[in-house]
Amino acid sequence: MSIPQPKKYSPIIAIDGYSSTGKSSYAKMLAKKFGWKHIDTGAMYRAVTLYGIQFFWEDQNINISKLELHLNDIHINFIFNPNFYSNDTYLNGANVENEIRNMKVSEWVSSIAERSAIRKFLVEQQRKIGENGGIVMDGRDIGTVVFPNADLKFFITASVEERAKRRFLELHKKDKSLTIEKVTKNLQKRDYIDENRKDSPLIMASDAFLIDNTYLTQEETYKKMEQIVIKRFSL
Repeated sequence: MSIPQPKKYSPIIAIDGYSSTGKSSYAKMLAKKFGWKHIDTGAMYRAVTLYGIQFFWEDQNINISKLELHLNDIHINFIFNPNFYSNDTYLNGANVENEIRNMKVSEWVSSIAERSAIRKFLVEQQRKIGENGGIVMDGRDIGTVVFPNADLKFFITASVEERAKRRFLELHKKDKSLTIEKVTKNLQKRDYIDENRKDSPLIMASDAFLIDNTYLTQEETYKKMEQIVIKRFSL
């Protein structure tokens, strides 16, 4: 069955999956290859988390109830960074691309993302961003909730041991006190919350391509995805 011409070159591609499987990296690579826009929805949840830490940090916790009352004060946008051919995340006008990747944000983001009010707030923005197509959007519920009719869906997974190793190597450059045990526990906690939240749990869409990259290199994973895109859209 042929793909209609407009959709052929302006598709919505959804990439879902677990933390530290490389979703954002592959989304960026596909976007660059085919001239589409990349939207990292995980960065949006991280930005909300960072805002909560900045303004509603009480007794070593984010007061999420107070945070939810101020969602309309949060403005997130993406500005293209030509040095890395990717979008930087801006929170209320400030570039927070590096801040949202720290361990403190990682420890809290799943607890923030499981809140229905916050999910509704961000899903509306994500749909608006992608409504005209020509995007590669990655997250946890893109193919199931945000764009259930996406033109192509991927679901990426890997063993928690492999994911922890990748995440540790990335974060240890910035924080030498970090241990792989702490990273592993963080991933396990995030997996549990993501899989078991009532609103939009992490599940694979029935029409998604499953890719387990536990034993694949980044290049091997990307090439596999690239070939699927080429075949689907006859590029």
